[in-house]
Amino acid sequence: MIVRIMGEGQVRLDDSRFPELNKLDDELLAEVEGGDEEGFRRTLHALLEAVRKLGTPLPDDSLEPSELILPAPDATVAEVREMLSDDGLIPG
Repeated sequence: MIVRIMGEGQVRLDDSRFPELNKLDDELLAEVEGGDEEGFRRTLHALLEAVRKLGTPLPDDSLEPSELILPAPDATVAEVREMLSDDGLIPG
C-alpha cells in the first residue's frame, strides 16, 4: 500500500504491518476524542515514525496514487479530527 505523510512524501508499506499500526491509530483516536493533547502529540509522532521505519520511501519524483493519507507531524488535534473516520486514520 502507498501511504502519504502530508508534507513529507510517500512510502510503500506492506499490508502485514497494519495490525501494528492500528494499535497506535486506536490510541490516537482515543486521545483525540478525549482531548489529550500531550498523548495525541506523542502518539501521532510514534505512528508517523513507525510508518517511516516500516515502509520504503518512494523517490521524490514518483507520483503513485496514495491509498492512505496521514497528517503532517505538526498537525493539530482539530486537523486530525477532520481526517478521522470511525476506524481512525487507518481503516480496519
